[in-house]
Amino acid sequence: MTPSVMSMWILPLLRPKSLAIACLVMLCGCVGVYHHLGGASSRPPSDLPDRLSPSARELVRQVYAGTSPERLVDYHLHLLGMGENGSGCYVNPRMLTWAHPWPHFQFEIYRSAARIPDITRAESQFSLRLSELAKTAPGRFLLLAFDENRGPDGLMVAKKTEFHIPNEYARKVANATPERFVAAGSVHPLRPDACEELRRLHAQGVRVIKWLPNAMGINPADPSCDPFYDTMHELGMILLTHGGVEAAVDAAEDQALGNPQRLQRALEHRVKVIIAHCASLGTGKDLANPEAPPVENWKLFLRMMDDPRWHGLLYADLSATTQMNRSAEFLRTILSREDLHARLVNGSDYPVPAVNVVIWLRPWVRAGLLDPADIAPLREIYDTNPLVFDFALKRRLRVIQSNGHISKFAASIFQENPALCISGRSEH
Repeated sequence: MTPSVMSMWILPLLRPKSLAIACLVMLCGCVGVYHHLGGASSRPPSDLPDRLSPSARELVRQVYAGTSPERLVDYHLHLLGMGENGSGCYVNPRMLTWAHPWPHFQFEIYRSAARIPDITRAESQFSLRLSELAKTAPGRFLLLAFDENRGPDGLMVAKKTEFHIPNEYARKVANATPERFVAAGSVHPLRPDACEELRRLHAQGVRVIKWLPNAMGINPADPSCDPFYDTMHELGMILLTHGGVEAAVDAAEDQALGNPQRLQRALEHRVKVIIAHCASLGTGKDLANPEAPPVENWKLFLRMMDDPRWHGLLYADLSATTQMNRSAEFLRTILSREDLHARLVNGSDYPVPAVNVVIWLRPWVRAGLLDPADIAPLREIYDTNPLVFDFALKRRLRVIQSNGHISKFAASIFQENPALCISGRSEH
């Protein structure tokens, strides 16, 4: 949580793809570095809340006050896998070798954060860890499938597929604990059977489709997506799609595909869209004014949210918005825009909240967004259950306005939005 000398030294290396990463890890000792940067939580989730300090227990009580535990929903939780027992999950082979130091370094950090000591048992170990966390984190969790990268011809592009979580695997994990987990599908719009797959998933109760355009090679503004959008609208399915620059996986060649303005085409086809992360990272070209300088993606996103044409269609989630690479200006703005809170939902982006190096609290204190008295109890919660920590941090953030009014994220954000039901069983 507080960066040590080692993490402050490593942090500048978290952007470039440099052999220095490999050298540093080998010099410092692989396991120790991985667990220092990833590997959140030294205490078991079962310690929460009864074995926490009085101040941490009180903070947990306060953050859940005003919410209905049975209605809490995390709209953004990833799965990991390596093909155990024929799951169909895999990661790009370059993530498994120091011949590609940056992807391999990232993989090892996520593996540590997700508590996967044996990659041959990745699925079972990840699922066990997730189940343990969920036992002390109230609510339901939307588990995201993740389709492969595809070219304009609809064929899979292996070298650009970072990882793959099949729809059937996401459903299998969710169905094992249906009272806590719900599956989201993932379908590339250009795959030959895209519309048929949407109908198949809908018949199985799946209501949300996950995209990460930057990593999947999807241009949401491409007219080729129109049949896909029409089918989604017909079925009443929801598109949960990444917005902004992608930093968690390699997407350098296609970062422009994360421009939130490209999603206007889906909205024109009356598809409900949730823009993940509020498009809070990086800059993009203003497609309405291509000659203008690049604009921060979250400002393009807010412009879309303010467009009356998209009321009732455009929403966003808060996943990853409290990581150290987000700006205080963004957080201050989104906290203050209480008029938009009814169109925001919560998401943890797990396992990212369990990556130590991206979770810092002091910047939010310095920005006046977090009470310094909250740091110690929040750290204790983080060291016990990163999912509860992610929830608690968002509930404690606030902006003290010049007139004395305190703006905070509304409690309704953390509960299932009636307009965005995550499974067929939620429909009336």
